[in-house]
Amino acid sequence: MKMQIKEFAELTGVSVRTLHYYDEIGLLKPSEVDAQNGYRFYDEKSLERMQEIIFYRELDFSLKTIAQILSLPDYDKQQALSRQRKLLLSKKERLEQLIAAIDSAEKGEGFMKTNNDYEALKNQYAQEVKQRWGNTDAYKESQQRNTDLSKSAALLDEVFEIFAELNRSGISPNDEPAKVQVEKLQQCITDNFYTCTNEILAGLGKMYIADERFKTNIDKHGEGTAEYISACIKSYFKK
Repeated sequence: MKMQIKEFAELTGVSVRTLHYYDEIGLLKPSEVDAQNGYRFYDEKSLERMQEIIFYRELDFSLKTIAQILSLPDYDKQQALSRQRKLLLSKKERLEQLIAAIDSAEKGEGFMKTNNDYEALKNQYAQEVKQRWGNTDAYKESQQRNTDLSKSAALLDEVFEIFAELNRSGISPNDEPAKVQVEKLQQCITDNFYTCTNEILAGLGKMYIADERFKTNIDKHGEGTAEYISACIKSYFKK
């Protein structure tokens, strides 16, 4: 099996921009890159690794932690895939129960209670990962930089809020205040999450509008904030 990046994105349910970003940070490299045109291709091994990434993302681990776990010599790929299947089946059951409950409520039959172990299973797997690899240097280093994710997220939100204020004030992405704020964004990510190189920053600028999850989260600061930040980052690299 050999797939171009668009096919692989559709199959796995992630955006092409996300795959570009995963390639940039070394989390998921294409199986092959055409030297003539730069086209990326993915194969069965790529699909397996993506399934593993999705599993650990479902457990709320950072991309950096996931990369380190997958690189450990005693990592059990088959166990991870088996657990992912069980977790996804539990999630599917929960969603089906929620849909049935909503259907019941719409018919005036009252809101049905749901009973599902998805969250308990998710927490169980997350704890098992921490217990198994929590003493490795790689895991400790990753956890040290993420000991207070809520604080880091709050700091990033403050940066996004200033972008929103600049946008509401009519500051052009080409103006100096916008460029200064892009530098603050890059520094905030580096200080609190991972080293944000210029290449990664440029990729994030694209992901903020291409990935609906990013866009929705950023636009809570004001409609159009994600588009504005993306434009600011694009303008920043034209300086």
